[in-house]
Amino acid sequence: QPKYVESGGGLVQTGESLRLSCAVSGFRLSYYAVAWFRQAPGEEREGVACITSTGIPSYADSMKGRFTLSRDNAKNAVYLQMNDLKAEDTGVYYCAVGDCKSFTETFAIQSLFPAPGFGSWGQGTQVTVSS
Repeated sequence: QPKYVESGGGLVQTGESLRLSCAVSGFRLSYYAVAWFRQAPGEEREGVACITSTGIPSYADSMKGRFTLSRDNAKNAVYLQMNDLKAEDTGVYYCAVGDCKSFTETFAIQSLFPAPGFGSWGQGTQVTVSS
């Protein structure tokens, strides 16, 4: 059964950095695109960034220039480096396999992530940015 384990979150001050990790088990991650999402209290889950199987990243507009996505296929993991964090980055961060063309679309986030056959949402990792 595919499983996602997110880690690396924490409490930081505005302007500081965090590096999140997404470890996947149950399948070989190297063949698939992986996206990061976040959910703030009382808000819907939103797309943060996505990286294709060939390592091409894309980012939601508010994260461009601050977040960097990378992957290590040998470790079956994906990483999200977050710099210059802002209070509005606060939320629970999740990763999931899916199509990078739709990671920012609300309907897709609700129904196409994780992609069918690729498990369920993990527990996420909490990021809290204090101003």
